[in-house]
Amino acid sequence: MKRISLMMAGAASLALGGCGFGAAEGFESGLAPLAAVEDVVPPTRDPSELQVLFWSDEERSARFREMESWFAGKEVPASSNPRELLEGEALPANLVAEIDQVMAKTNAAGVMVHHKGAVRFERYGLDFAPNQRWTSFSVAKSFTSTLLGAAVHDGFISSLDDPVTLYVPGLAGSAYEGVSVRQIATMTSGVAWNEDYTDPNSDVAQMNNFVLEHGAEATVAQMRGLSREAPAGEKWLYKTGETNLIGLVIENAVGLSLAEYAQEKIVEPAGLKDGLFWMSDARGGSIGGCCLSLSLGDYTRMGIFALEGGGESVPEGWFAEAGDSLVDFDQAGFGYGYQWWTYPQGYGAQGIFGQSITIMPEKQLVLTVVSNWSTATSNDHRAAWRDVADKIAALD
Repeated sequence: MKRISLMMAGAASLALGGCGFGAAEGFESGLAPLAAVEDVVPPTRDPSELQVLFWSDEERSARFREMESWFAGKEVPASSNPRELLEGEALPANLVAEIDQVMAKTNAAGVMVHHKGAVRFERYGLDFAPNQRWTSFSVAKSFTSTLLGAAVHDGFISSLDDPVTLYVPGLAGSAYEGVSVRQIATMTSGVAWNEDYTDPNSDVAQMNNFVLEHGAEATVAQMRGLSREAPAGEKWLYKTGETNLIGLVIENAVGLSLAEYAQEKIVEPAGLKDGLFWMSDARGGSIGGCCLSLSLGDYTRMGIFALEGGGESVPEGWFAEAGDSLVDFDQAGFGYGYQWWTYPQGYGAQGIFGQSITIMPEKQLVLTVVSNWSTATSNDHRAAWRDVADKIAALD
């Protein structure tokens, strides 16, 4: 696999824009949902109440655990055979004390350590409970990446080197002409984008406006209006809009929403115990770049699923490739794969306001954290949890 070495130009994500589903011309799906997937319609609210980036601390703490009360989405039932999470030997007391300190410092709602086949630490804060769900933000990107692998495995996408326009014809003639699915999976399309969460005029902040103006065609309308800033494959730039575009590629190829496809390819085989809520777009599809909700235990089950290789859902070796540093940043050991961040040890999923799944396959470690940070991003908070993961990995 060709790697590229680039300067990091983005951070974790939020997407409240639209993607959609419904097989594109020339693509037919033989799949159907395994069981009833319910469309959730929340109470009607003033649009000003739905500006997640500008919610207060109190609003975030309350609403992150009940996003289905605020946004439309799809409710996917739990696996018919939930994975049991075995209780293991407790972590050393000094490490437990350190984790408690980091939880308090980072305003964590839940932390789980699954190490060598068992849960060695589980703690909750902010009145969050084991049977409740917490929103993912960009942790969802790594779920979408997994469904991309599933679509390749199932033959709906013939190759990651296929042009994006093959699956999303509405982008023909735009800056995405000639860009491959692989390049949007690694965010190396060379298309310009602004992911600044503090700028109301940034591309990521304008997603809702495109939904209001273009409805079901919001993603295509926004992405086809972008300009090129570098040759495809030569520059990495973090773009939530491109993960929404991956979602559209998958949904058009498979003919199911991401939530419905996830039921067969993730929820059932990973043994998710508490079901899944995935926020919908204006077309009734799922938002590829954001906003599924899971329990702390089920985020951990997803991490275990990836650690074990994904079974028959994805091509053999998919997670080894997707979690590899296909793009190397200027900071040694850090990079990006197929919608997974890569670290000096292992790889992981990250979402704004402090959501993460850190996976170290060689150490058989999954560290899951859900939080309500006071700011959308924090390098210090991320580093604190990486340090915790490294100390757990160093245990005999």
